[in-house]
Amino acid sequence: MKRSEEAGYRDYVTTRMEVMRRTAYLLCRDWHLADDLVSITIGKLYRHWRRARQVAYLDAYVRRILVRTWLDEKARAWRREEPAETLPEPPMLPAEDYVVERLGLLELLDALPPRRRAAVVLRYYCDLSVEETAEILECSTGTVKSQTARGLDSLRALVAASRS
Repeated sequence: MKRSEEAGYRDYVTTRMEVMRRTAYLLCRDWHLADDLVSITIGKLYRHWRRARQVAYLDAYVRRILVRTWLDEKARAWRREEPAETLPEPPMLPAEDYVVERLGLLELLDALPPRRRAAVVLRYYCDLSVEETAEILECSTGTVKSQTARGLDSLRALVAASRS
């Protein structure tokens, strides 16, 4: 890669790093894994930078790499540690309501299967259209609509169950 190309790559990655990291966290709910996913994503982006910088919507291209990387990691569950049912110490939560609500939302997202979670995050957090989400997830628009609808139904049911 030429120095001028590398400077463009470096500028793009430094300005978009935090957005990629937050999106990765919403998908996987683990900051360490989110950092790994972003690292893998920017490595793939580096290898394909000549092609990537020519695309019309670079953010969408990178988001697609990130989501596909996460879905690939979910398919390789045998490579990850198994979570324990209980933690050695209970977590200390701040008293602020918005933090508690946010943690509750993240726990609800954890209950969704990976593709439904990806559809909900891409549609409502990243504010992507059905078509953009379908392109990233490599599926039809109908699949995105059904996955999103089922994901929202599951979230509603979980909220209703937690309130009763």
